[in-house]
Parts: sequence; structure tokens; C-alpha cells
Amino acid sequence: MYHGTGEKFTASIDKTGLIPKSRLYVHLSADRETAVNVGRRHGKPVVYEVYAGRMHEDGYLFYLSENGVWLTKQVPVKYFNKV
Repeated sequence: MYHGTGEKFTASIDKTGLIPKSRLYVHLSADRETAVNVGRRHGKPVVYEVYAGRMHEDGYLFYLSENGVWLTKQVPVKYFNKV
């Protein structure tokens, strides 16, 4: 899975992981293209690849919204990589 954001947020994300901030969940995309489009809304896009399989094996829960967005409470730094 992927998470798209703007370049201005990467320093914080690289330090604290992906957290929902004012939302209930972190939003994840099933494909990289969608994540790039989401990131563009916030400036120069940056995409993180999320190791959802490893997270699931370690007990993290995921939910699929009606509009196809994957949701989870948080993504610790060890479960993603900037691509």
C-alpha cells in the first residue's frame, strides 16, 4: 500500500511515522498513482510504500472504506519506505 503527502511534511513523518493527526485514521492507497495524486494536493508529492503485510502479521488492523481507501490507526517508521 502507499501513502501520498506533500514534501513539506516528510521531516515530521520520517521522525514520528504516519499518524492520523486530525483524522481518525491514516489513509492509504492501494496503488502508487493514487498516492501521487493525493500528495499533489499538498505541494510537491512524496510517496511512502507501506509494508502492510508485515504490519498485519504484527497485529495491526486495517479497514477498507466504501470509497476504496485503506485505513489504519498509525504506521510506525519501521513499516514504510519513501519511494
